[in-house]
Amino acid sequence: MNIHTQPLRTTAETALIDAFGDRLSLLPGDGAVMLKRDDAIESIKHGLPTRRVESWHYTDLRRLLNAIPDFDPAAAANAIAPIVEGAAVFAVQNGVSSMKVPTVEGITVQRLTDKLIDGSIAPGLDPYGSDDAIGALNTAFVADGYFVDIADGTQLERPIELQNLQAGGQTHVRLPVRVGAGARATIVERQTGGGAALVSSVSQLVVGEGADVTWLIVQEQPETATHLAQFKAHIGKNAKLTLFVMNAGGKLVRQEVIVKTIGEGADFKLRGINLLAGDTHTDVTMVLDHAVPHTTSTEIVRNVVTGKARGVFQGRINVHQYAQKTNAKMACNTLLLSDDGEFSTKPELEIFADDVVCGHGATVTEIDHNHLFYLMARGVDEKSARGLLVKAFVAEVIEELDNEAIVEALEAKLDEWFVAHG
Repeated sequence: MNIHTQPLRTTAETALIDAFGDRLSLLPGDGAVMLKRDDAIESIKHGLPTRRVESWHYTDLRRLLNAIPDFDPAAAANAIAPIVEGAAVFAVQNGVSSMKVPTVEGITVQRLTDKLIDGSIAPGLDPYGSDDAIGALNTAFVADGYFVDIADGTQLERPIELQNLQAGGQTHVRLPVRVGAGARATIVERQTGGGAALVSSVSQLVVGEGADVTWLIVQEQPETATHLAQFKAHIGKNAKLTLFVMNAGGKLVRQEVIVKTIGEGADFKLRGINLLAGDTHTDVTMVLDHAVPHTTSTEIVRNVVTGKARGVFQGRINVHQYAQKTNAKMACNTLLLSDDGEFSTKPELEIFADDVVCGHGATVTEIDHNHLFYLMARGVDEKSARGLLVKAFVAEVIEELDNEAIVEALEAKLDEWFVAHG
């Protein structure tokens, strides 16, 4: 007779389960929400994913997540200025949204606490799949955030900035956004703080017919924080979504991108920059479903690795049988600046349609010594020359964005990182 025993729980798994029991009475939600929470913690009780789970092969969460900070009700995250001057800011500080939010014409904003209490957010708490550890963690503990509804036809002249700020402990936030038909918006998602923290954040976006959305994720957690995030989007007919992701911090980071084209003519662009230093681990995992005909996508990810940092990019494109005339291209390029750093790339295409144009590629390289020599021969010192070449490697992606103020702001973030780690 074979007896199958559950592996002993890790310290982190035990801490999460105990924290749920301690906080259950404090978590908002009606009966439907509480059932979702119960299902989520049951998933965690079965164990965090290991490298045996294919989608977590390069990020063994059960091994890497070795400590869980307590919730800190006294933690007070400091307010920060928006990345683009004049942006409307909606801040969540240590898991609590502001009672006062700016008024922007064409936008309706609700605190997520209210939508948890009335249960209207319950359907959005369903897991993405059987290995949705981030979704489970967030569903179990999320208490606040914002629900943002941008009305049909709204043309936002200034960005809106959704800030998730932490000052230690645990922070679990959810940011659902609906962009109506024909609307145009730029949304900046800021993830930052200054404490030893466990942060989970789930952003959910619905892009209506003919809408045009640029969404930027700027993650600058300190090297004392674990950051587990998920971005999920559905793109409607003739709609466009440009997603820009910049990872420039965090001790352990997993950013998932889960996108589905649900209307013909939908277009998705992903542009990513991972700036990795020290003894950190950063994983960007994307799953893109082309589910209808005549849709397009391009993904370009640039990575800079120094120190003992470890990075991962997993990109999976699924072209469904009905999705004829799909055009999808994906590229991941990595610049290794250290013999101790490493980067793992896993591009995948699964195609069930026969009339498509799809491709992917990946490169790993060092600084070109011919280029370095060229600059040094013209009086540029070696450190400055290296910095110029590295900046040129990643800035090319930033400059694709069609907004001068945002390009300048992101290039300033690049400069800050290079000053600290260059």
